[in-house]
Amino acid sequence: MSYHAPITDILFAMIHEAGLDLGFKDGVYADLGDGFAEATLREAGKFAENVLSPLNRVGDKEGAKFAQGRVAAAPGFAEAYRQWTAGGWNAITGPSEYGGMGLPVLLNTACIEIWSAANLAFSLCPLLTLAAIEAMQSHAREALKAVYLAKLVSGEWTGTMNLTEPQAGSDLGALKTRAERQQDGTYKLFGSKIFITYGEHDMAGNIIHFVLARVPDAPKGTRGISLFLVPKFLVGADGALGARNDVHCISLEHKLGIHASPTCTMVFGDHGGATGFLIGEENKGLACMFTMMNSARLNVGVQGVAIAERAFQHALAYARERRQGHVSGDMSEAMSPIVQHPGVVRMLMTMKAMTAAARAICLMTADSIDRSRRERDSSARERAAERASLLTPVAKAFSADIGNEVASLDIQVHGGMGYIEETGAAQFFRDARIAAIYEGTNGIQEIDLVQRKLGLSGGAAVHREVADMRAAAGALGNSNAENFGEMEPCLAEAVDALDRATAFMLDASKTRVEDALAGATPYLRLFAYARGGTALARGALAAHRLSLAGNSDSALPARIATARFFAENIAAGAGGLEREVTRGVGSVRASAAVLGQ
Repeated sequence: MSYHAPITDILFAMIHEAGLDLGFKDGVYADLGDGFAEATLREAGKFAENVLSPLNRVGDKEGAKFAQGRVAAAPGFAEAYRQWTAGGWNAITGPSEYGGMGLPVLLNTACIEIWSAANLAFSLCPLLTLAAIEAMQSHAREALKAVYLAKLVSGEWTGTMNLTEPQAGSDLGALKTRAERQQDGTYKLFGSKIFITYGEHDMAGNIIHFVLARVPDAPKGTRGISLFLVPKFLVGADGALGARNDVHCISLEHKLGIHASPTCTMVFGDHGGATGFLIGEENKGLACMFTMMNSARLNVGVQGVAIAERAFQHALAYARERRQGHVSGDMSEAMSPIVQHPGVVRMLMTMKAMTAAARAICLMTADSIDRSRRERDSSARERAAERASLLTPVAKAFSADIGNEVASLDIQVHGGMGYIEETGAAQFFRDARIAAIYEGTNGIQEIDLVQRKLGLSGGAAVHREVADMRAAAGALGNSNAENFGEMEPCLAEAVDALDRATAFMLDASKTRVEDALAGATPYLRLFAYARGGTALARGALAAHRLSLAGNSDSALPARIATARFFAENIAAGAGGLEREVTRGVGSVRASAAVLGQ
């Protein structure tokens, strides 16, 4: 099935749920006015629909190929990447002094959803380059920026993240790759890395690896990690490519999904040492790498939204065509389209509402990142940075989970046909599964939220967010809109449940850390239900106001219906999640003792 970029849905969420409307008023998004944001999204949609989407299925079937140390991209991918860079898509948020457009993260986040939905395997390559640009901008010395940054911004060269080693996994403190100082100020790297996305390919002229390693006298654990830039081809001061560096791919992983994205095992230093250049300071590489990872974590969340949107479109089209049984009251001889069966309606609306909520959270996170850089007042920038930090683990984990859940429902709507590869539903399910694992598993995001982010400014950041949710839910009561149903009381109860669970978590994180960790998973889901539901409520209010003003957009009633469904059928589960957080810790401890026997 072909992909249709949901431009109007994304733009509506940007304006009425994420804060683009406020950004127009206060000047934060002055560069997106006069229809520029919509025009950009429409062009991104054309590229996604006409270039990327047709390659999605062939990429899944054919995949990337490895032979004699070389990786050939899936058919059509190299040409698509050349079109991508020629169109300037890689440079949207890049620094203007290095050839970028310097546009907001919010706009690029919306584009990333469109490209990822069309072809997730393709989109992973530029996403990693985007993260590499962030790290170089923030931490590299000027001499390195002068050589590498413009080529990364244009997309002529691509970037990677080299973190994981076989014995370390998510425990970066256990990595063993070593970096030896050289007299000329460079380093020689020795070691191996696994699960390196686009670590080798033939789509770009050079691949710039960002590698975590240890210098000889480094402290143990994460305090002794440094970050190095290691190019595939060495580069002269004039930017010309030189000799091949001592870094090589020795195999590709055979994966469940995203077959067209080469996941490489990389070896550094088999022939005398791979030349590397220090990013930042020795033993402070983890902070540099987290600049890359935080960018990647939001974008992985967007991947979850993207796959969910694609799976919803797929399921809805099938449900409208597939006829089976008769709905109550239908006396015709012909069987009813399954889209009319209440059980299928519930599945489809769950898919639609969950996708919309996850999209809103990701766009709100992007808006906070922009405001942390673009607000005129320093205190406003600081508050926005804290909000971005608070929302990032929620955006990543919740949206990645939603990608999995919605892709699974796509198979369910298709019935037995969904289990057959030819329908395409299985690919979405397979492709989506990795998002909850890479760039920090969702369990790590949950720990990050409850142990680090809730305590920002002594809890002030999360209290501000809860207050914002409460205001959004309360505004529903003043609308007198009959089609809002029980939206306001359901969301008010969800926010109250989150408020109580947050108080529990803030206390437990200080005095009973194991209790906080035991409740971290339901807490993040509860947070997402309250945040996502109240964001959709803002959209519903906007749709209501537009309708009263005479706007004839036929999608407005559907936006209200989606927000109402989320509130009454999904956020309504907030009370149970609160009980899991506050009362379920004892059973987790008891279960740990049993499982350990």
